[in-house]
Amino acid sequence: MLDVIEAESGDDPRATIIILHGLGADGNDFVPIAEELELDAVGPVRFIFPHAPVMPVTINGGMRMRAWYDIVGFDADSAQDETGLRRSAALVEALLQREKERGIPANRIVLAGFSQGCAMALLTGLRHGERLAGIAGLSGYLPIAQTTAAERAPANADVPIFLAHGTHDEVVALERAEASRDALNALGYPVEWHEYLIGHGVHPLEVGELNDWLVRVLSAP
Repeated sequence: MLDVIEAESGDDPRATIIILHGLGADGNDFVPIAEELELDAVGPVRFIFPHAPVMPVTINGGMRMRAWYDIVGFDADSAQDETGLRRSAALVEALLQREKERGIPANRIVLAGFSQGCAMALLTGLRHGERLAGIAGLSGYLPIAQTTAAERAPANADVPIFLAHGTHDEVVALERAEASRDALNALGYPVEWHEYLIGHGVHPLEVGELNDWLVRVLSAP
């Protein structure tokens, strides 16, 4: 089981939001943004901020850091670390299972992530065997996209997806994110797309629009 930071907005949480950080960060990275969310309309929420494993990362000269998988290059045609992706997906899946064991049904769980964390949220969420409330991906992309159609779970065939990206992202090119959006749309997923005049980061407007989306998907019957 991954080490995590947990926070609850009230007693007896009725929903869970799992937020996966990006390369080289840790679970603390998105705690301040989560604190900005106003989700009283959906009741008490449990936030889970996992710490990714520590591993060597090729793009950073083999330096060991927190990462969900290795990155050889940032171009869309760079080789992807499928072994590492699937290994971390199993770890994230264990977090989903634990929440269900703690009494939060799958349709009250949102899986979210930034950059590498976005890739992990999409990889794991689309394959999860029970319907989730939604998947939110910020400044990332759909990994090993060629396997999605064959491996996606029927239970999440219509799961709501929130995607947001910076038009000047210098790490994950906007075109790569747009290609991911288009691939998901082609498979029939309801994707809510937002873009902002920023680089590889989170825009203040993005937090508000994510907040609105979270209220909608966690308020759905």
